[in-house]
Amino acid sequence: MTKPRDSYHHGDLRNALIDAAMELAKQGGPEAVVLREAARHVGVSPTAAYRHFASHTDLMHVIKDRALSILTDAMEGQLATLAQTSGPLADAVAGMRAIGAGYVHFALENPGVFRTWCNHTPAHDASETGDERKYEHSRPFRVLTEALDELGRVGLLKPERREGAEIAAWAAVHGLAILLLDGPLTSLPAEQKDAVINSTLDMVVGGICNQPPA
Repeated sequence: MTKPRDSYHHGDLRNALIDAAMELAKQGGPEAVVLREAARHVGVSPTAAYRHFASHTDLMHVIKDRALSILTDAMEGQLATLAQTSGPLADAVAGMRAIGAGYVHFALENPGVFRTWCNHTPAHDASETGDERKYEHSRPFRVLTEALDELGRVGLLKPERREGAEIAAWAAVHGLAILLLDGPLTSLPAEQKDAVINSTLDMVVGGICNQPPA
């Protein structure tokens, strides 16, 4: 006799709900991530789902963490494509450009997941400060920090200009992603979007470095 879906093993149902919620995010962004809908997709009752997620906020935090991990994989994947044979200065610049391009292209290719990650989710309790509580320890921030540190190591970023460089670079590529995804640049043809991405990355790297990249 087949067991009812509510009898999932403890860990299996939680993962199944997360997978279902991620699919909802892909299709409709943060507004589509509803625990009852994820339960329906998995084939269990809402009661069974609430044994694993006490609230919509709990589910959203997990989904945002999953989305953040996928975003970072895209950034690191773009970085991994570099040949790293042009010399230390050129390689450092290429690395910075690669993670920026990976960020923007991920947003354009995965709008639902990107919007879900960007969506503000309240903190679990008063001791936390919401989504802002952990960004400095997140994988994308570490990837960006390492790229900036490499620019400094090869002499393209002066120590006195290092502080706050992560926020400036992040703001530029994130702002561009939003403009291309949901703003007035949405209707640009693909080749113009690529040109805008490249010119923005030129300005970001040139502004951060001591001298414009060759």
